[in-house]
Amino acid sequence: MTAPRFLQIHTLHSYTAALLNRDDTGQAKALVYGGTRRTRISSQCLKRHWRMAEKDPHALQTLAGYVGSTRSRELVTERVIAPLRGRFSDDVVNALEPAFQKLVYGDKADKGKKSRQTLLLGAPELDWLAARAEEIAEASPDGKAAEKAVADWAKDKNFKAMSEGAALPGGLAAALFGRMVTSDPAANIDAPVYVAHAFTVHAAETEGDYFTAVDDLKRDEDDSGADTIQETELTCGLFYGYVVIDLPGLIANCGGDRDLAGQVVHHLLHLIAEVSPGAKLGSTAPFGRADLMLVEAGDRQPRSLASAFRTAIPNDDQVAVHVLGERLARFDASYATGEVRAHMCLEQGIAGIDRMPLGSLAEWAAARVKDAPDA
Repeated sequence: MTAPRFLQIHTLHSYTAALLNRDDTGQAKALVYGGTRRTRISSQCLKRHWRMAEKDPHALQTLAGYVGSTRSRELVTERVIAPLRGRFSDDVVNALEPAFQKLVYGDKADKGKKSRQTLLLGAPELDWLAARAEEIAEASPDGKAAEKAVADWAKDKNFKAMSEGAALPGGLAAALFGRMVTSDPAANIDAPVYVAHAFTVHAAETEGDYFTAVDDLKRDEDDSGADTIQETELTCGLFYGYVVIDLPGLIANCGGDRDLAGQVVHHLLHLIAEVSPGAKLGSTAPFGRADLMLVEAGDRQPRSLASAFRTAIPNDDQVAVHVLGERLARFDASYATGEVRAHMCLEQGIAGIDRMPLGSLAEWAAARVKDAPDA
């Protein structure tokens, strides 16, 4: 096989009596596929839980080369301007804030925070902005001078200037999942990790959960019955998940550091397999680990195996593994693209593909980074 450009990660996860990802009405997210309604987990939900799994042994934050980032509409207010208050005159600080808001958020900064983009900035970028704001504050005798200083300085300053000398200017989260900056398209970061919406391989299994809360201090002469009556939706499901890692893109976003990119792949496999969406923790304990994780390395355009479940199957992990293996064999017979594979499976597994525990599979996937081509 030639140098691998892509890693494809296929998973099966099982959850019971949970509400993993809700829509705007509070019901479980869903989609119709193959004429059958399925329960769905959005890619945004999955990525956020992998990114925010700070207490996990394989959290991204534990990596030696980790660089943090923050997503907010209030980045300038909280991280750039707030440290200046109380140290410099209000006249100067109040003049600096709108100028820096416009520098970061563009023309929409003048319309209030609700109109600003929820932007992801890395710690190096925020530190750079904070340092520039402090320099201008120190040199400005009043607000008018501060406003003029920012205007003069900002003429040729943009996100590119913030990024100079930083291997991960947008932080590791942006290096993995990308970002879009409407005020400065040159600051956009292409995501090398592509995440599909997970969906159940079978028809949606849902149940309305009627529940009550009882007032422990209610007296006998009070009205009988529960103090609160509510209803929510619970679902059960075996979910197919699909993630693609563009290895040259990941290496480039890690500043060319292949060791860091390999560590990211290693940790990300653990997070995908072991970290569950955390909605309604107290009432459903929705914790599960992958029943199957299949990893493919190849140099051709990736292709999902979702079509294996176009026709809904029973909620049975062994049936799902069998169907997945059959679809894979048909792709091989038709396309012969030559991916190399390894997998972890709780059940019988897929014949002809190396089977190993998750730790070994993560190491196997990380080793593919060393052989990947440059971007």
